Parts: sequence; C-alpha cells; structure tokens
Amino acid sequence: MELLNGRYKIRKVLGKGGFGTTFLAEDKQLSNGSLCVVKQLQPSFSEPYLLKNAKDLFNREAETVGMLGKTPNIHTFFAYCDGT
Repeated sequence: MELLNGRYKIRKVLGKGGFGTTFLAEDKQLSNGSLCVVKQLQPSFSEPYLLKNAKDLFNREAETVGMLGKTPNIHTFFAYCDGT
C-alpha cells in the first residue's frame, strides 16, 4: 500500500489543476481511519522562480484555509506540506 507523504492512503482524485491535485484520502495515522481531503502541490513546470511562486501561493492558500476556522461548508484544517 503506497501512502502519500507516508500518511495518506488515496481513495480517489477529487480534482486537478495547474498547481496540484486534490484527493479524498484515509489518514493512516489516526486509529479511526478518518477520511480527509489532501491537496498535493504538483506544478507542471520546473523553472526555479515559478516553483518558488507556486509554493508561496500554495502555502498562502493553506494558511488562509487554516484561519477560516470551523464553518458548515469547510472541513477542519489540520496541517499542510508543500513537498519541500
């Protein structure tokens, strides 16, 4: 069984965009096997300045989602990793 980031067992792809892919996954570090949404940074380019901008935008998005708190339409935010 392959795990994303050593933790998340991918169940299905929810969406794919220019910077990455969003998955429905099972968190294998939680004993109850909770499902969660994982967004993986996967830019389609390799130029260093573009990669830096993509990582900055990815991190800013994650920080913004984290500040939104609990609302009926947004799942609880736990953590993020930009792959570096």
